[in-house]
Amino acid sequence: MAIRYTHTNIVSKDWKQLARFYTEVFDCSPVPPQRNLSGKWLDEGTGVTNASLQGIHLRLPGFGDKGPTLEIYQYEDIEGNYPPKANRKGFGHLAFHVDNVEQIMEKVVSYAGECLGKVSKKEVPGVGLLTFVYVTDPEGNILELQNWS
Repeated sequence: MAIRYTHTNIVSKDWKQLARFYTEVFDCSPVPPQRNLSGKWLDEGTGVTNASLQGIHLRLPGFGDKGPTLEIYQYEDIEGNYPPKANRKGFGHLAFHVDNVEQIMEKVVSYAGECLGKVSKKEVPGVGLLTFVYVTDPEGNILELQNWS
């Protein structure tokens, strides 16, 4: 039995704006076609009555043409969300290894993201020096920017 990770989904209030953030800040690349999905099959699979969504898949950087994607979908009817907190139950964050944590943190903020923490460094014996910070994308999803040296 073969198992392979394929994608992570973010439900967005504005899928085009959020996709632009990930392509411009993290060098993700669109994987056509754009999605415009609805129907009984979607209702059944998602458990959402009258499900209707639009969006796109973005190839994550560093994995080539067959690597995993970030799926950004905007449902016609979206449930509310809660303010981001690193210790909230459920999925916590997406992590990106970057060359310069401070530089990408500033870029995130310039694209309407926010800082949740401050840049922190910790020597992990046998692994190396970790530099990291938690930030959010423009819709409040938590991202970890990290660098191991």
